[in-house]
Amino acid sequence: MTGKNTICLWYDDDALEAAQFYAKTFPDSAVGAVHRAPGDYPSGKEGDVLTVEFTIAGIPCIGLNGGPTFRHSEAFSFQIATDDQAETDRLWNAIVGNGGQESACGWCKDKWGLSWQITPRALSEAIADPDRAAARRAFEAMMEMGKIDIAKIEAARRG
Repeated sequence: MTGKNTICLWYDDDALEAAQFYAKTFPDSAVGAVHRAPGDYPSGKEGDVLTVEFTIAGIPCIGLNGGPTFRHSEAFSFQIATDDQAETDRLWNAIVGNGGQESACGWCKDKWGLSWQITPRALSEAIADPDRAAARRAFEAMMEMGKIDIAKIEAARRG
């Protein structure tokens, strides 16, 4: 780790699997160093993977295999901006199709319980439209969606 600030994500015992999934799914992502425990600890044994350094879309992270004590929650999420429907579909389907679950308004969870916002730039632009009526229509359309449908957002924005 060379940065001063790194996001630490707690996993039961599969931080390496999660890091490998993120690295193959998101652009500008990679798995770095894998560190093994130098001794036994409450949820593992000497030699088990303790931490994994990785990046997700350029953000430095470390996965800690800390056991089942703490779980991820929606209070923390990664928001990934997408450029088109194909990218939105690919990322959403990768997360949900790998044991994750759908939620509302572009949110989903991966199989480790980490929350993701798969957010098309078209949606962000629509809800920030200076025409507040257009922004409201786009927002209301989003409120009915799981995965974001850009064509429906744009149609709602146009009225």
